[in-house]
Amino acid sequence: MNNALVVGAGFGGIAAALRMRAKGYNVTLVDKQKQLGGRARTFEKDGYMFDAGPTVVTAPFLFDELFSLFNKRREDYIEFVPVEPWYRFEYPDGDHFNYGGTVADTLAEIERIAPNDKEGYLALLKASKAIFDIGFTELADKPFHNFSDMVAQIPQLIKLKSHKTVWQLICHHLKSDKIRQAFSIQPLLVGGNPFDTTCIYNLIHFLEREWGIHFAMGGTGAIVKGLEQLMHEEGINIELGYDVTEFEYNNQRVKAAVCVSGKRFPCDILVSNMDPSYLYAKVIPNYKQSLSAKLKTKFSKHSMGLFVLYFGTDNTYEDVAHHTIWLGQRYRELLHDIFEKKILADDFSLYVHRPTATDKSFAPEGCDSFYVLAPVPNLQGGQNWDEIGEEYAEKIITALDSSMLPGLKEHITVQFHMAPNDFVSDYNSLHGAGFSIAPSLTQSAWFRYHNKAEGLENVILTGAGTHPGAGMPGVLCSAKVIEHLVEPVHSQSTETELPLEHSHGI
Repeated sequence: MNNALVVGAGFGGIAAALRMRAKGYNVTLVDKQKQLGGRARTFEKDGYMFDAGPTVVTAPFLFDELFSLFNKRREDYIEFVPVEPWYRFEYPDGDHFNYGGTVADTLAEIERIAPNDKEGYLALLKASKAIFDIGFTELADKPFHNFSDMVAQIPQLIKLKSHKTVWQLICHHLKSDKIRQAFSIQPLLVGGNPFDTTCIYNLIHFLEREWGIHFAMGGTGAIVKGLEQLMHEEGINIELGYDVTEFEYNNQRVKAAVCVSGKRFPCDILVSNMDPSYLYAKVIPNYKQSLSAKLKTKFSKHSMGLFVLYFGTDNTYEDVAHHTIWLGQRYRELLHDIFEKKILADDFSLYVHRPTATDKSFAPEGCDSFYVLAPVPNLQGGQNWDEIGEEYAEKIITALDSSMLPGLKEHITVQFHMAPNDFVSDYNSLHGAGFSIAPSLTQSAWFRYHNKAEGLENVILTGAGTHPGAGMPGVLCSAKVIEHLVEPVHSQSTETELPLEHSHGI
């Protein structure tokens, strides 16, 4: 009884496969795509390389841990390098703010733009550390499948004023609109609206401050390759190109996963790295689910969608930072259009990734590789991206051409994009959401999809939609929850029951 099946090979699934293997299980990792990585896969075209999804490494030790499980060193497989500045904010009036470096560096930048906010920033940093000490250090890898676990945290949540939004916390400490924007965008990195996301997510700032921002030479694709090598060395079986659409059951236990092709993958324990909204809506029958899972699937609010434009140029933009946040004229109003009204506005704000600022291998000599991400409504907004995708891409190129990338239109040699409809077809993401369900207070911890499946006895969930949430640190920590849920194989009894810790969901 020691065969573990992991469905979904994003970072959460890969980390789960390694952790299950370290516990002595025979592990098979399955994914519908032909390459590993999920959203962290890569594209290569005409000599240019592009990271498909995540690009920012904020907690490298979480990758280190996966190698240390087998007494190996991450440095022997993957090279991380620090990025400076962490981000550059480009404002519509032509001003900019370099975010990152030391506290002194940050204060110097604040002094240039809004000197009266220096003391406020130091107070914000202190508040962020207090949230980090509890929200990340203590709770990020702890399961919340029992309501009593949530109740036990209420005093700390009250102390941290978690009922406040990120924006409210920022406004309490900072006065300048420019500085407020720079320190409130972190929820957008995990699918949340800073005007609606609990201020617990302000811990991201201290996470960045604690370890800095890193980049893997070769991109996230190099991280995936390093982890793939480790999995091969440790005997994990990897099966790609298999789309799991249903499970076979023995009462409330999954005994096999079945693919579109009809291929079966038997298992004693299953770890799902699928979008949990999709899992409960499309894969697990209603009668196998607990009430809590049904309610979450019916009423959960999903993150925004993402429009991701990839292009290469035959010149270089040496003055463009590795990570740039290009801010449009509107901030709160634009986010309201995206998250609440779900309309595609005429304006936008952008994340611009120029990996060639750090790693020249992403493009031919004398060229640049770019990835531009625009938050957009998810498919609940009704947009037809097959019809509007090219036009939207051209709007983005025109905006960048007239601002931070002059002459861009004449220098693009390669161009393609992904839109929310692609997130449905490629990643089985419900509503084409970029980050599964949104990270609001009422969709966090116990209120989020449980790591211990709700209704099934031998299923664990990892990934963006489960606790603790999206982003690389979040999904890696969701796999780390396995440490609290699964006993090592060598300690299991001769009974047929799995060594999955017994617990009751609602």
